[in-house]
Amino acid sequence: MLRWVCCALIGLSLAALPDRPAAAQELAARSELRVCADPNSLPFSNDRLEGFENQLARWIAEELKLPLRWVWWPQVIGFVRNTLNAGLCDLVMGTASGEELMQNTNAYYRSAYALVYRRSMRLKPNTLSDPALPLLRIGVVEATPPATALARYGIPIAKPYQLNTDSRVHQPARDALADVAAGVIDAAIIWGPIAGYYADRLAVPLAVVPLAREQGPFRLVFRITMGVRADEPEWRRWLNRFIKRRQGDIDRLLASYHVPLYDEAGNPIAPPASVEVPPDRPAPEKAGPDGYRIDHLEAPLPAAVPGARTVATDEVRRLHGTGSAVLVDVLPRPVRPPDLPAGSVWTPKRHRSLPGATWLANVGFGALTPQLDAYFRDNLRQLSHGDKAATIVIFCLPDCWMSWNAAKRAVSYGYTGILWYPDGIDAWAAAGLPLTEADPVPLAPSN
Repeated sequence: MLRWVCCALIGLSLAALPDRPAAAQELAARSELRVCADPNSLPFSNDRLEGFENQLARWIAEELKLPLRWVWWPQVIGFVRNTLNAGLCDLVMGTASGEELMQNTNAYYRSAYALVYRRSMRLKPNTLSDPALPLLRIGVVEATPPATALARYGIPIAKPYQLNTDSRVHQPARDALADVAAGVIDAAIIWGPIAGYYADRLAVPLAVVPLAREQGPFRLVFRITMGVRADEPEWRRWLNRFIKRRQGDIDRLLASYHVPLYDEAGNPIAPPASVEVPPDRPAPEKAGPDGYRIDHLEAPLPAAVPGARTVATDEVRRLHGTGSAVLVDVLPRPVRPPDLPAGSVWTPKRHRSLPGATWLANVGFGALTPQLDAYFRDNLRQLSHGDKAATIVIFCLPDCWMSWNAAKRAVSYGYTGILWYPDGIDAWAAAGLPLTEADPVPLAPSN
């Protein structure tokens, strides 16, 4: 079992499974769903019920119509022996496909190890064969697949992090990411779900580059399943049907934790826009008092904006072609470099946006001045002709929280037709669609 992947055990306590009586016969008749989980292993689980495996357990309990009880157990050596195999629990929530200690369900997600480095380093590596990597101080958790991969490329490990440790005291992968942010090391190669989750929560902007297409005799991509005892095939089949039935919800849930998701060909998976983010997710750690992102506005995005609908390039292209939507670009104005000598002429690069879009600069900041707030309200009113049900597409660039903030703010103004296009200008251009130069709508002078 991959210790850094498998993080929660579910103990199923059933009087009867809803659609498979035979599965109930494989388990002792009980009146509750007992869950064994690591109490300190985000993004998977914790004793505050903030992990995505906590949410998956709730969904299973809801379908079984059983109360849920948590049993906390740190994931250390002997975890399966002392929980699943001891009868304390009856299901492992996160384990790699092919795990020999148990019988696997179908995979409910596929993710990859990721290279993480500070965005300020201006690196562009997307493979371990990149010639820049041997020059970097790289950290990995010892005895994990990246350690083997680096050895194959002859890349030294600058700092190993202990694998077998009590998660209640140490979090080696999280520590490695903190060291990257602090400059102790230049980069780390960490399991994707952990990398995506913590990179979004550190104060220093980090780039997360999943190694989903890495070639070589080593594995950096894993299918993640649930595990059951070998003599419980009916229970496994019920779980397989649960996974198939709820796959859209699962994809959206994982994306909201910034888990990199990939299909069998190594292509990224975009979660379906029709699935709602679970309402019990905790608020973003870097949000202001009204829930807007205040700082580090260039970072991985959530999967949705409350009250808005997430859209992709194909839908925006269709709306653009029919002229049935207002397009609003919220990229901030370029700022004069602070180290430019006084008297120097500064000519910022012309901004290119979607044809026909209106550029409302700076309205996506986490806190707006009264003047900028009025500017946003007034322009939305003019663009929508006073119709708060009008379809309005709000965008900027990928990993741009300005668009998230602006869409959320427009919803707060009472607009009900807000569409959020998180992939933005870069995705539009990557699809071979034209861009045109744009100027921001002038901000009216304050009185």
